Amino acid sequence: MKIVVAPDSFKESMTAKEVCEHIEKGLKAVSKNWEIIKIPMADGGEGTLDALIDSTKGKIFYEQTVGPLGDELTSRFGILGGKNIAVIEMASTSGLELISPEKRNPYITTTFGTGQLILKALNLNVEKIILGIGGSATNDGGAGMLQALGAKLLDENNNQIGYGGYELSRLKKIDFSELDERLKKVEILVACDVTNPLTGENGASHIFGKQKGATPEMIKVLDRNLLLYSKIIEKDLGIKVDDIPGAGAAGGLGAGLLALGASLKKGIDIVIEASELEKKIVGADIVITGEGSIDGQTRFGKTPYGVAMVAKKQGIPTITLAGNVGKDIDILYDYGFDAIFSIMQGVETLESALENGKLNLEKTAKNIGRLLNIIYKNK
Repeated sequence: MKIVVAPDSFKESMTAKEVCEHIEKGLKAVSKNWEIIKIPMADGGEGTLDALIDSTKGKIFYEQTVGPLGDELTSRFGILGGKNIAVIEMASTSGLELISPEKRNPYITTTFGTGQLILKALNLNVEKIILGIGGSATNDGGAGMLQALGAKLLDENNNQIGYGGYELSRLKKIDFSELDERLKKVEILVACDVTNPLTGENGASHIFGKQKGATPEMIKVLDRNLLLYSKIIEKDLGIKVDDIPGAGAAGGLGAGLLALGASLKKGIDIVIEASELEKKIVGADIVITGEGSIDGQTRFGKTPYGVAMVAKKQGIPTITLAGNVGKDIDILYDYGFDAIFSIMQGVETLESALENGKLNLEKTAKNIGRLLNIIYKNK
């Protein structure tokens, strides 16, 4: 029997690679003769870099970059195995988790480090860059990123504006004449699952500003500054970004990437393509996927949904494992899911469930293996 194991991480408990390993361990306890294909997955958010590097046997690189508050820190990016493709998570250098709650301030946080990671990837002569933009600490519209790549964001005295969303109020002109020429030859795919525009009530500042430390008054200023930014992008670069779905992602980083000619795409679709999932599951008898929590919302682009859809195309049944299984999961059976199991062994606290996740997953996989053994022995 050929079984493909293609899960996301179980947040705070296991990486996607660890989930694969413990499912395999449980299955192998039943039969060592089964072929287990492990493909760590992600949906474009946290963990995408590790999942794609693990699934393709790629390489991680560590670099010194400017953090969200302008300090230097060690960030990382990866190159996929056997491919000339870089993977970057902007949260590695411009992420919210890098700043303690009391220091979060979108007036000053910058995406400059994200631009530096793109430059590092260009130095390795990549043909494509996959960029995950979840978990940002910023609201600068990607201005810092553009500056790192050679763009000039100038004030009325033709001087570069400083870092952060507040500095955009001083912006008068954007000049791409010294933008890194290598960007013209590289495809940039942005893993973006939000559809928020850049500005307005549903824009970057109003929807995401508070979690990044913005007060109601700051949100108004930041929104006004991003609107100015979008108008100057249109005037100087001839590109409309304000109302494009996804332009407001990551504090408007989506808009800055659109100005570079990047394409915004659902994260799970990017990961499925980069990991070659469709090719790897050909001939499988069963696909096993999962993540920490499953509910009715999973069908809107989460990893198990994407995996189930790929398996369904090839007529392969999908089993899904999760720590928490929501009450509204029945709708998922209309979306390619064949069976859903919680790995919980009994009543546990959240702390206990996270601590015992690996053992619980292994036990559940072993039980599923026993069931599969019965089914396939009787065929």
